[in-house]
Amino acid sequence: NYKIKSLGRFIGCQYHSRSVWVSPGATAREACHMLVQTAHCSDQENWALLEVHPTLGLERCLEDHEVVLEVQATWSLKGDTRFMFCKNYAKYEFFRKPMLFFPESMISDSADVNKGMTSSELIKNLLKSGTCPEIQGFLHVKEPSRKAWKKVYFFLRRSGLYSSSKGSSKEPRHLQYVADLGDLNVYTVVNSRKLYGAPTDFTFCIKPSKNPIRVQDLKILCAENEQTRTCWTSAFRLFKVFLFGSSSHVHALYLCGQSKSEASLVAMDFSGKAGGRVIQNPMEAQSAEREEGLAWRRREALRCSLPNLNSAVSPSSIHKTQLWFHGGVSRKEAQRLIEKQGLVDGMFLIRDSQQHAQCFVLSLCYQLKTKHYLVIPFENGGRKYYTMDDGDTLFIDLLQLVEFHQINKGILPVCLKHPCVCVAL
Repeated sequence: NYKIKSLGRFIGCQYHSRSVWVSPGATAREACHMLVQTAHCSDQENWALLEVHPTLGLERCLEDHEVVLEVQATWSLKGDTRFMFCKNYAKYEFFRKPMLFFPESMISDSADVNKGMTSSELIKNLLKSGTCPEIQGFLHVKEPSRKAWKKVYFFLRRSGLYSSSKGSSKEPRHLQYVADLGDLNVYTVVNSRKLYGAPTDFTFCIKPSKNPIRVQDLKILCAENEQTRTCWTSAFRLFKVFLFGSSSHVHALYLCGQSKSEASLVAMDFSGKAGGRVIQNPMEAQSAEREEGLAWRRREALRCSLPNLNSAVSPSSIHKTQLWFHGGVSRKEAQRLIEKQGLVDGMFLIRDSQQHAQCFVLSLCYQLKTKHYLVIPFENGGRKYYTMDDGDTLFIDLLQLVEFHQINKGILPVCLKHPCVCVAL
């Protein structure tokens, strides 16, 4: 067995690290499984190893089939590179919602699209058959020896990454070969404006996978928005997995992505004596959802009105014991924390408001964007509550607010699903 000397786990705003032993051929999936068992974690498929290069601002999620020690062997002995063991809900998300990750405007106009097949059908068929849609679009590119950024049209195909020397032309005489997919890793770039003078925050880079990380080897690219960056990085990952991963690994990826599809959830009615029945009428299902929400609120109101003399935590501070509460982190840091654990619908955290005293902010991911909702104190009948809709819906504490919105959207675009948690190993 060999030791990984710098394996950490993110906790609050600090890193706590420890050394662990792994076998020479252990893959990232096997290492994660071992750590999940050791730390008694839940949601095994949502944990990942993150390769972090703090000085360069580079981060990437290891693919399940990658050998951990082979990745570590490319690091500089004097650097601050480390592995992070953390949740990443977006790891298989492109199998659940491919159209969110591959917008139609970025899919290459291949012959398949013109054969009566919609863009959505094309993507699903490609993923099932073990390949990825060809991607195209403009990106800002920075050469290592220059400070200026240039807008260039790129094409990502099975044969590699290409750029066009004449606008968006894809004629062979205008295409320039940029990189081989089999010999590169793709990283997201943190704090790219400060480190590299990027024109936007949506930066990523590619580098040869076998070489030690050097600034001169980095191909830094910048997208206009998060959806575009996610599309490119997801396509790089999929092409590499499909072209160089084993068939069993590709099948496992697809199954992981499909295992918790929301399309498999159905509304049920358990009020009868004969057991549960499936509610097939959409209007009846919505009515049942509203009734369940009202019943929950009545139960919670009764619970909170009763004296609780044995409680060591007052209702006003109970949120401080919850893993989704991140204290005084900034808006930008909250967005980074959510991005690190995966831009999937329903990922959330709650933090102290930095602009409004005694208020909080709910940071929630929806459609690859992080939205922020102000939670303000509200007095009614001499008692203090919290609200996000100017007092129409009141909660006696943040825990009640979170539990309510885990089963009811309320004013939010999606229910709260995945708390952005950070706990120690």
